[in-house]
Amino acid sequence: MQTKEKNAAYELQEMLNNYENEGENLIPALQGVQKKFGYISEESIAGISRHFNVSESEIYGIATFYTQFRFVQPGEHMIKICLGTACHVRGGSQIMDEIGRNLGIKTGETTTDKKFSAERVACFGSCALAPVLVVDEKVYGRVTQKKVKKILKEFG
Repeated sequence: MQTKEKNAAYELQEMLNNYENEGENLIPALQGVQKKFGYISEESIAGISRHFNVSESEIYGIATFYTQFRFVQPGEHMIKICLGTACHVRGGSQIMDEIGRNLGIKTGETTTDKKFSAERVACFGSCALAPVLVVDEKVYGRVTQKKVKKILKEFG
């Protein structure tokens, strides 16, 4: 095992030691892992399985039930595209397609250089600014396909 992998395994175990081996702690543990590492890796599922004495498939089944959990390492910058009613009507799908063309990824994917991830969001509650795009914590309103390239350049 390489040093980086050993450190991650150690950090995972240290974190899991904060959770008693009881069923009601499984989801909080999954949330903790995702908060610490940004996603839930196969190695994390294996560690959680050992800690809670529950099969990996059961843990995966629980985690996939909830949309909050990710199983792919996110990019350095998270792009969230709103496709709520107002954003959809005002071109949110075209914005999502334009991001895909510019980055070479589909919604739910991460660029090969791990710079960007893109995900669809049901609603940001900023309907007056539709269509809305959020990169990390920065909100962009009234986004057009032409503005997408300029927005992406801000993040490198």
